[in-house]
Amino acid sequence: MDFCTRQMATRTKSNKRTKDPKWSRIAYFLPVVLALVIFLLLRKACNEPKSDAPFASYNAFHIKIPKGYTIHGIDVSYFQEDLPWSILKQANEKNTKIGFVFIKATEGITRQDKMFKTNWSNAKKAGIPHGAYHYFIASRDGEKQAQNFIQNVFLEVGDLPPVLDIEHVQNTSKEQMRKEAKTWLKTIEAHYGIKPIIYTNIAFYRDCLGSDFDGYPLWIAHYQKHTFPKINRSWLFWQHDEQGQIKGIRSKLDFNVFNGDSSDFRNILIR
Repeated sequence: MDFCTRQMATRTKSNKRTKDPKWSRIAYFLPVVLALVIFLLLRKACNEPKSDAPFASYNAFHIKIPKGYTIHGIDVSYFQEDLPWSILKQANEKNTKIGFVFIKATEGITRQDKMFKTNWSNAKKAGIPHGAYHYFIASRDGEKQAQNFIQNVFLEVGDLPPVLDIEHVQNTSKEQMRKEAKTWLKTIEAHYGIKPIIYTNIAFYRDCLGSDFDGYPLWIAHYQKHTFPKINRSWLFWQHDEQGQIKGIRSKLDFNVFNGDSSDFRNILIR
């Protein structure tokens, strides 16, 4: 058999193998099988929980609380009326208890929270670290709002820093709002000798405050979904739920976590 004949024979055998019905069926069904496998994998991935924050249920507080934090607290105002602070002090599950409380003190230029003095005194008696916050009215003078806070809040060693609660641009421009907010913050820092904390939500910080306020500690409100706050800066406190309940207390409570350990917490207190 010469060279040409051998080539023809080899080609004939090769063609015969390629056209074998068994191989044809396998080649036909292989893409279908692969497509099915890919579809099942994608469906499984889509059905996986989307939360990137592991939460645990707490029956004592009737909410889920993010894992990985050791210091927990609440914030209160006149809305909670006359709180039984002994119950707050004793509330505990899985070594999770009320380790701090923020109390509304003032609002705008002339208003004071009607329960502030009572809550402030009772928090001190209960031995719960506490701080005061001011609800900011963006269209009002920042200096006068700061003086309203200063005249009503007397901070001592061991108290939390003062807080500016700013959530809305009310009948003014963003530029004017930022100007008045900076005035409040600078006036408060000069008076108390400690940098205030800003409380707001992610969208407001991103769209209305921004990098001008990155130098201040942040208390972020994010409680619509059980996910970590996605914000491009560090935060000190996270308000993660507004539906907390404790047996013996009629009203619902906002729950928060502190982003640090006990040593970090002591370091932010007034000294």
